[in-house]
Amino acid sequence: MRTIDPMQIATKDLHQFMLGAVAPRPIAFASTISADGVPNLAPYSFFNAFSSNPPILIFSSNRRVENNTTKDTLQNVKETGEVVIHAVSYAMARQMALCSIEYDATVDEFAKAGFTPLPSERVRPFRVAESPVHMECVVDDIIPLGDKGGAGNLIVCRMVLMHISEEVLTPSGRIDPQKIDLIGRMGRFYYARASGDAIFEVVQKVNEIGVGFDALPRSARHSSVLTGSELARIAALRQLPSREEALADPAVAEVVRQCNTLADLHLRVRQALEREQVDWAARLVMAGEALGSTP
Repeated sequence: MRTIDPMQIATKDLHQFMLGAVAPRPIAFASTISADGVPNLAPYSFFNAFSSNPPILIFSSNRRVENNTTKDTLQNVKETGEVVIHAVSYAMARQMALCSIEYDATVDEFAKAGFTPLPSERVRPFRVAESPVHMECVVDDIIPLGDKGGAGNLIVCRMVLMHISEEVLTPSGRIDPQKIDLIGRMGRFYYARASGDAIFEVVQKVNEIGVGFDALPRSARHSSVLTGSELARIAALRQLPSREEALADPAVAEVVRQCNTLADLHLRVRQALEREQVDWAARLVMAGEALGSTP
C-alpha cells in the first residue's frame, strides 16, 4: 500500500486523496445572505448531521488552498448567523455545480444558476424551491481549524425548521431514497447517484447479539468461496447449531454427502443466502467441518 505522511505532501494533493477516500459525501447546498441583503448559494461536501436532539448539522467552509482566502458563505454566516441547508437531488446537479463558480460577492447565485428563491419562515436566507428538503438553521458556533490554506471552518448549525417535499415521501410518511434521488460528492469531479441499483439494504438489529466471525468454524472463515459479506450474515445470527446438531438433520447430511469438497458445499451455502435462507446456510456451514478444514 502507498503510505502518505500529511506533513510530506502538498496540501492540494493530500486534499484530493482525502476526498477520494472519504466518499461519497453528502452535499450541504447552503443558502446565506450578506449583511447588505445579497443572496448566496454554495455547495459544501464537508458536511453531515451530528445530533437529532438538538438537531445539529455541521459543514466546513475551507480556506482556499491556492491563496488562503475565505468564501462568501463564511463571511455571511459570521454577519447574520443564519443559513438554509438543502438536499441536492440528481435533477439539480448541473445547476448546483454552477454555484461552485467563484462569482463576486455582489452576485446572486440564485439568478446565475436559475434557481427559484422561496422566503424562509424563521431565518433570512432564501430557500431553493427545486430542492426536495430545506433545513432552516441558526449558526450556534464557527470553529476555525487553522489559518493556512486548506484549513476548515466548522459551521455548527442548529435546525429550527425543516421542509420536505411531499413528492419524495412514502405512503407512510418517510423519505423514499428512490424518490429523493440524492447525489453525493466523490473525489475531483466525480459524483455518485444514490438511487436505482446503487441502493441496497443492510438490516442489522443492533440489540440482538450475533455470534460473530470468531464463532464460525475455521473451514468457513478460510473459505476460498464465501466472502466476508456472505459470512457476516451468518455471524449475525444469535445462535449456531453444533456440527453434530447440523448433521443430525437428514437434509443437511444429504447435502454434505452430495458434495465432494468444501468448495462445493460453500457454493450451496451461497445459494441458500441468495434465497434468504440464512438459518439453512448456517447449518450447512457448521456441517462443513465433516468435509475437512480447508476447501
